[in-house]
Amino acid sequence: MPYIPHTDNDAKYILKAVGAGSIDELLSALPAALRVKGRLDLPGSLSEQELKVLLKDLSSRNVTVGEYSSFLGAGAYNHYIPSIVDSLISRSEFYTSYTPYQPEISQGTLQAIFEYQTLVCQLTSMDVANASLYDGASAVAEAVLMARRITGKDGIILSAALHPEYRETVKTYLVGAGNHISEALYCTDAGTTLPEALERSLSDDTACVVVQHPNFFGSLEDLGSLSEAVHRKKALLIAVITEPVSLGLLKPPGALGCDIVVGENQSFGNPLSYGGPYLGFLATKTEFVRQMPGRLVGQTVDKNGNRAFCLTFSTREQHIRRERATSNICTNHGLCALAASIHMASLGEAGLRKLARLNFSKAEYLKEKLKGIGVPLAFKTQTFNEFTIRLDKDPEPVLKALLKKKIIGGLALNRFYPELKGHILITATEMNSKKEMDAFTDALSGILVPAVAK
Repeated sequence: MPYIPHTDNDAKYILKAVGAGSIDELLSALPAALRVKGRLDLPGSLSEQELKVLLKDLSSRNVTVGEYSSFLGAGAYNHYIPSIVDSLISRSEFYTSYTPYQPEISQGTLQAIFEYQTLVCQLTSMDVANASLYDGASAVAEAVLMARRITGKDGIILSAALHPEYRETVKTYLVGAGNHISEALYCTDAGTTLPEALERSLSDDTACVVVQHPNFFGSLEDLGSLSEAVHRKKALLIAVITEPVSLGLLKPPGALGCDIVVGENQSFGNPLSYGGPYLGFLATKTEFVRQMPGRLVGQTVDKNGNRAFCLTFSTREQHIRRERATSNICTNHGLCALAASIHMASLGEAGLRKLARLNFSKAEYLKEKLKGIGVPLAFKTQTFNEFTIRLDKDPEPVLKALLKKKIIGGLALNRFYPELKGHILITATEMNSKKEMDAFTDALSGILVPAVAK
């Protein structure tokens, strides 16, 4: 079958309808650099048997995850997923379920979503949570739009220590409103949002301030103090959590005065798989529920008094009048949310605390090992399972040298922060053994000598 199954007559009909004389004229609106000239440089077609042989050869070049030790994080974290997660989500009634367009006959799906919302509320100490966001980045953008609706104000302040890609997503969502977006600088000593910079940025037109905790550098923000400053201007504080395992150890943002809590729940039940699918979450106060995007599943009783579930709110534009809709989000990421729910439920409160402590202690052990070979921390603030080191040289050759030793040594921050040359963001989770961390330290020491004094 052709990739584009249009006949010549189809093409003529389309061109006539749009008033174009040819396909080239139709595509002339696209930049020349994006248009293909001539035929694609592709090999000839293969039989099914030949194709299988080729694909088998290509797959044999892959390496397995176990061959490398990884210290990457930056919003995507490597955690152990209990076998119970895949076992349960692979059941046909879950695996093939979809958005509950007829909720009255989707009780199992609705209950799964309801339980997920409940777990998110317990995790964040917020009143209500939805189950309708794609990933952490889009969740932040939706929260910003929500804050503007609640306050009736336009100003947005993003912490410069918020994930750079999250900031870009917000700016993309709010295209045309860029003059209302400002950034509060981070403290070069502490690696946290600079209170003075935030105070200078706040105004009576500020709708919300967005702060990540732990932030992109791994540093813990003082959400309580930031909340007081934000609320003095009658603005909302949005806390972003990209590593929800941290909430097993840290005080929840709902207890620190945050108005909306959003983030990424990939850490629970969802593996690192080339960038997705991931799982955004949004939790807020009851008073803001009608401005929450997506859908909200609630608990009720049926005509016989038995426990039942229903779509309490569904404020996307496919369900209600467009002018009243809060979002066009149309997924509940049901399978990803179910995986996260099973993982969280299997851990329980005590298990989550234990996992959080383990992550914290692993990172602290690695910090001490690196300091022992003369590698300084970039910032002084306390961290969770992620921290930033500073080298006196270009980090890229160092990371490439580590890669040759089958060590993925972290993320070079100059990609996002040109001023942070020589800085590397490093993560340690329960998946990193003491042996791996010792090998990482020894390898880094050998690469840096004589640049780092022993």
